Amino acid sequence: MPGDNALTTPKPTPTPTPTPTAAQRYRARFQRVLRHIDDHPDGDLSVAALSAVAAFSPHHFHRQFTALFGIGIHRCVQLLRFKRAGHRLAFRTDPILTIALDAGYDGPEAFARAFKRCVGQSPSAFRAAPDWAAWRAVQSDLLPIERFTMTDQPPPDATDIRIITVPDIPVAVLEHRGDPARIGDSVRRFIDWRKANGLPPQRHATYNILHDDPEQVPPDDFRLDLCVATDRAVEPNPDGVRTGVIPGGRCATLRHVGSEAGLRAALLHLYRDWLPASGEEPGDAPPYLQRVRFFPDVPETEAVTDLFLPLAG
Repeated sequence: MPGDNALTTPKPTPTPTPTPTAAQRYRARFQRVLRHIDDHPDGDLSVAALSAVAAFSPHHFHRQFTALFGIGIHRCVQLLRFKRAGHRLAFRTDPILTIALDAGYDGPEAFARAFKRCVGQSPSAFRAAPDWAAWRAVQSDLLPIERFTMTDQPPPDATDIRIITVPDIPVAVLEHRGDPARIGDSVRRFIDWRKANGLPPQRHATYNILHDDPEQVPPDDFRLDLCVATDRAVEPNPDGVRTGVIPGGRCATLRHVGSEAGLRAALLHLYRDWLPASGEEPGDAPPYLQRVRFFPDVPETEAVTDLFLPLAG
């Protein structure tokens, strides 16, 4: 029959998927726990419930958790709940009762007592004027959790990075200049200005221009621009918001999904790994990012940020 003597091209042998090691499987079970806490802050986050998520014995789970992270599971749950609650208090207008219920408390009184014991301010006082230094000190207990989450995320692949041409983006700009620990005050002022001027993030994209690396400049010299896309003229205002533009051109872009803590690693990958191998040269403009989905509106693991590295040419 025709084709009987035709050469048959052998099919390529698929690359086998590496089998996770015992240590990787162990860590993945704790990743499930952290993701469950992030996705269900108002749910049952008892040792019994979380040990079931991890498929560990409840008799040993809390000791395993503390041994891995240096923080007890009860403390971790409380801090993760208060992290989201604190962001909603500082940057949103949700009623305190709603925030309390979403944090797993039966009512605002119990929430207020626990929040004040932990943070040093009542929820209403924190909403009015957050003590950022105290807030950062409390949240520092979560650093082992953040490092664990970051190291367990696969590094971006070169195929995840695209080179695109973007147009000029007219924006309204509020410059934050000074200690990065106080950027929350600038964010609050910028949110209030956006609300007063009818520029919600659902219809007007949010950008940050990354002029400085907070780890490479003195705190007083740190600079970051908070931007909202708009072609409206910005009237003189006491908030310091002005008209600006993000210059267009060729950019390398990378999407980061996850917590704020992973943004630095993603940007470092662009500069350290991708740029030298690409043959490209950086352009004469700072990197910037677009906030696509925000924490605390979505769980930290579902926050979406697009990074842009301007290129020459």
